[in-house]
Amino acid sequence: MVDEKVINLDDINYAIYKIGSWKNHYEINQIGLSREIPVTKNTIHHIKLSMDEIRSSEFSISDMTVNGFVAIAFQLNPKVQQMDLDDAISLEEKEYNCILEELDALDVLSDDDSISLENEEYLIYHLIKDCHVTTSIPANDFTKEFYEAEIKRIEDALD
Repeated sequence: MVDEKVINLDDINYAIYKIGSWKNHYEINQIGLSREIPVTKNTIHHIKLSMDEIRSSEFSISDMTVNGFVAIAFQLNPKVQQMDLDDAISLEEKEYNCILEELDALDVLSDDDSISLENEEYLIYHLIKDCHVTTSIPANDFTKEFYEAEIKRIEDALD
């Protein structure tokens, strides 16, 4: 008999999500474009750190300095490319604050619980830190299939 791999929900080496929708609609912040809703305190903490890292990155567009979310949106999102740069910067700030509010209001699972890696209720990513980059690797087949479909959905939306 094969032992079932179980992880504790407070394990910082994993990010755990459910499939769902954000309360608000987002154009710029890629976190808000995802259908992955965090269900653990550690996952929320990781998302906030990632957002802060992207926001602290600086890029130059039309002689203005913008953060990473605005720069990525200008590269990839045709709707944002049509916006005035000042409006895009303001929208990113609004979206960032809304996402923080949504994250802080989420119901999360108890850190004292555990979960099987092989389930089809939660998306589970194994987080691997390499220098300053954290790579999220799908930890089971359910997550891998969702991840591949999600990437395709986002790519199709940008075409």
